[in-house]
Amino acid sequence: MNSVKLIGNVGREIVVREFENGRAVTFSLATNESYINRNKEEVKSTDWHAIIAWGALAERCEALLEKGKLVSVEGKLSYRQYVNKENQNVKVAEIVAFKVEEVAKTQQANA
Repeated sequence: MNSVKLIGNVGREIVVREFENGRAVTFSLATNESYINRNKEEVKSTDWHAIIAWGALAERCEALLEKGKLVSVEGKLSYRQYVNKENQNVKVAEIVAFKVEEVAKTQQANA
């Protein structure tokens, strides 16, 4: 089963692309993690995830998302490859979303 659930902050404004059969939005999502190391110091780290949503979900994301907003994303991990302008092969890992929701203020303390 290929299933991903992330809770994090939208990292930048979304990018909307129009296609013949609909639209897609892409955005970055920052997830934060912290732990206490053996020296009793708090260590914080941030991971960045590429998210893509298609069709009706893309339209909903357009209305819902803005930089900094805390959201929950559910989807699947996908890998693709393309050739960039410098004629180099680029491999990309992204989350293909099937559900994107704003995290309620009462849930933010637990996220």
